[in-house]
Amino acid sequence: MPVILYVLLTLALLPFLLTWLGAFLRIRQFGHLDNNTPRLQQAALTGVGARVQGAQANAWEALLTFTVVTFIAFAAGVPLASLSSVALVFLALRLLHAVLYMADFAWSRSLVFVAGILCCLYIVYLAVQVSG
Repeated sequence: MPVILYVLLTLALLPFLLTWLGAFLRIRQFGHLDNNTPRLQQAALTGVGARVQGAQANAWEALLTFTVVTFIAFAAGVPLASLSSVALVFLALRLLHAVLYMADFAWSRSLVFVAGILCCLYIVYLAVQVSG
């Protein structure tokens, strides 16, 4: 199986990892996990807990974007094995993005986000080149 598909799977699991971390932080901040109205409790989070929720939301958005560009590459006939390096770079950037989000390094996080978008645009560029 091509590396890009393993990356896609890892990216699909990242939001859940952040959800579990967010649940831990909700328990730590509020003393309990409100599973009846979890979004209300999440909205009341402050500090690192709130940033984890932001990182989780952004991880879902990045998963969607990466899934779409992977499909575009596949549909255009780009050999998926040729996308291993850019996929691994994207994965590293997404992991770094989550860490920077939690650490409250906003400008660094934004730069990493842009680099991830550039990876996606590069994949689309390769698809355009292959499909002519």
